[in-house]
Amino acid sequence: MNEYCHRREFQIRYTDFDAYDRIRLSTLLSLAQESACSSADELQFGYDDLKPKGLAFITVHTVGELYAPVKIGDTITVETWPLPPRHVIFERDYAMKNQRGERVCDMASRWCLVDLKSFSLLTPDYLGEANEKCPYNPRKIFPSVNWQIKKLDQEKQLVFKTSVGFSRLDHYFHLNNTYYADLFTDCFSLQELDRPIKNFQIAYINQAKEGAELSFFKKTEGESTVCEAWCGAEAISRFFLKFGSRDPEKT
Repeated sequence: MNEYCHRREFQIRYTDFDAYDRIRLSTLLSLAQESACSSADELQFGYDDLKPKGLAFITVHTVGELYAPVKIGDTITVETWPLPPRHVIFERDYAMKNQRGERVCDMASRWCLVDLKSFSLLTPDYLGEANEKCPYNPRKIFPSVNWQIKKLDQEKQLVFKTSVGFSRLDHYFHLNNTYYADLFTDCFSLQELDRPIKNFQIAYINQAKEGAELSFFKKTEGESTVCEAWCGAEAISRFFLKFGSRDPEKT
């Protein structure tokens, strides 16, 4: 029996690259989000299926490993599939390859199903027939994932502040998960980013809504950096980035 896998191709644009002609982390997250949404539509628990019921899926954590560099004009094929859910945790994995068959990026993500009025976490039963018929695929893109990002201590450095405006909101009226990657990479200087990125993690802890004043902090140890976004006394998101050589056997 064939395992379920949703495939979608994307033509990578000039605007998807940074100052060093490397694909932006926010672009990789956008490709994952678009693929997840079209897969969910296919499985009958997409946005149009859930919105009338007052339900929604939100991303709570993403882990990514980068391999072959992406070139301007490349076509990226994203494969994605939902893993069997566990209580209130829904997992979805992604594999990205270019038209040359090279692995570009693998990702694992965690999602939660929420009631949009109370924002309470819901179990798969609330999906009804879509959950019963879903061809969940148990294949994991990574053998194991450490979903924890170490919290920053008092020695953290304040890097910059910004506010959440309309252009960064999604249809749930909070800061879209893809924008966090751009904000977090803004915590680094041009010199710091003139190195290949090996892997990254983003944890989404609380919502950031329109008008929220966000403060970004960072701390670097060797090739690894942890950043945090705070709104007042509340942690909003946490980010981990590691520089280094990519595994040539996986490209």
